[in-house]
Parts: sequence; structure tokens; C-alpha cells
Amino acid sequence: MVQEIRPDLFRIEVPLPKSPLKSLNAYVVRSKERHLVIDTGLNRSECYDALTGGLKSLGVDLRRTDFFITHLHADHFGLVSKLKTDTSRIYFNRPDAEIIEMRGGWEPMIQAAAHNGFPEHLLRSALEQHPGYKFGSEWIPELKLLADGDMVEVGDYRFQCVQTPGHTLGHTCLYEAEKKLFLAGDHILIDITPNIQCWSDTQDPLGRYIESLDRVDQLEIDLVLPGHRRLIEDARARIAALKQHHQQRCDEILNILNGVPMNAYDVAARMTWDIRCDTWDDFPVPQKWFATGEAIAHLRYLQEQGKVRHLQQEQNTMYAKP
Repeated sequence: MVQEIRPDLFRIEVPLPKSPLKSLNAYVVRSKERHLVIDTGLNRSECYDALTGGLKSLGVDLRRTDFFITHLHADHFGLVSKLKTDTSRIYFNRPDAEIIEMRGGWEPMIQAAAHNGFPEHLLRSALEQHPGYKFGSEWIPELKLLADGDMVEVGDYRFQCVQTPGHTLGHTCLYEAEKKLFLAGDHILIDITPNIQCWSDTQDPLGRYIESLDRVDQLEIDLVLPGHRRLIEDARARIAALKQHHQQRCDEILNILNGVPMNAYDVAARMTWDIRCDTWDDFPVPQKWFATGEAIAHLRYLQEQGKVRHLQQEQNTMYAKP
């Protein structure tokens, strides 16, 4: 599906098969000289066919097209190496680029998950089914790294880069101040909440995410163009709802931690999740991975606030109330 949102600004719906996200919103800014595509989809044929078909219907020549990728996740970054041409510029952020370039791949996250109680054998057996592992970019093309406040101009549109760490360390949105448009990537979503994961004993991605929400709340926005689901007309109401959601999550975790110290995997098993499974044992392993990462993010946030303490028992990371 191709939808015109504003003059020369379009949304192409890119299917994400077997994903609860259902589809990605790729955005296209068309101009007489060069075009810009924001996010691309997974590196799989269904995504490629939908995106290239939409671009063709808009008369977009890939030889005159640049790309802006909001963050490193495969459903946004995955196709860019197949779509780029020799003349394409690929705009990206430095923090996520440094993560991509790190040696070790998935191993640090696997070890962090194991230290937080996730059965390592279960995770390794299911790793090849993780969409980020299975459908990521085949190779990393040359990237033009942008910083917070940098401008990207295409036709009648002047976008300012707004770095919004949280969903990823370097997640970056685009803001068109004159037209009051905010291309949000996975920073602000409707119907679902962005997944905020943590696989570190020192980082606080949920804290950074809430700070990023507060920053975006100061902008004049008439329309949010998210990376998934439908467009959002009331940015401030959605930001308030997202902050309330995370506060409820924190309250839930504090109630769970009323007894003995627990690891994040066991905390996640006791949290409430919007998934069609009767028990934690029924969760697909990738969903357990996302849930455990989100539990760690909330535990780390509560730790930074002094409401939870961190206990290291040999190779096991545990959490408890002070």
C-alpha cells in the first residue's frame, strides 16, 4: 500500500511476515533532483518486493535516491545494502554504527541474558530464528554519520535530526519544524509500545528513553509518522500514555520483588504481557528474549532511582528491594 501523506511525502507499507509488528512504514520524500527513503524493512523477498514495487509506482529512481535509517534493527536497516546504488548516501547515527562495528556480534548479549537467568541452551537453539539474526543486512555499506541537530534537505522538506536514545543507543528521528512533522522510527508508536531492552549492568536505556520522550514533547508536532502501525495526530497524548505505561511496569516489578531476590528472567515470567499465550512456558523463545530485555531495562531504571538494588552472585545477576 502506498499512501500520500503530504505533497511529495509518501508511506509505503512493507510487510513483516510472522512478526507481531505486522508491517514497517517506509517513508519516501520525492523531489526533482534526489529522493529520500526513510527505513527499509527486513532483508527478505517480501519486504524487497513491496518496497521496490511502491518506489516504482512513485517513479522513484534508485540511482537518484538516498536513505535515512533511524536505527540499527533489522526491520529498518535490513534492506539498505540491496537497495543502495553507487550514488546513494546512507544517513545513520554514530552510536548505532559503533555497535554494528563491534566484534563479537550477538555473543555479548547472549552472555548478558545468561547471567540474568535466561537458559543459554534455549537461547542458542533459537538464535537462528531471531529476525535480527536471520534477516539483517548482508553487509554494511559506507555510512554518512549524522549527529543531533544536523539537517537533511530534500525538495521542499528540511529535516532536523533529533537523537532519541532509548529503543537503541543512537535512535534518531527527523523533525520538519515548518510543517510540524515528526518521523519517529520506533521512538513513538501507537497501539503498541516500543521495546526498550537492556543487556548491560551500567546502561539505563529506559531512563534515556523517558528523557527523549520529554525532549520530543517540547516540539510543535501536528503529525507523527511512526515506524509501525498508524499515524499519530496527538503526539503529546501518546507521549503521556507511554510514560504512564512504563510507570505501571515499574510499579508491577516492585510488587513482584516483594520477596526474595530474583533474576530478570524470573521477573519477566511474572510480568503481564500482551501475547496470546496462557503461560510463560508457552512464550516463543524470541518473545522471552524481548521480555527479559525489557525487564532488565526497568530493573536498571529502578536501580538508578534507588528503588532496587543489584546483587551479583557468582555469574548470576539478581535484583531485590533495598
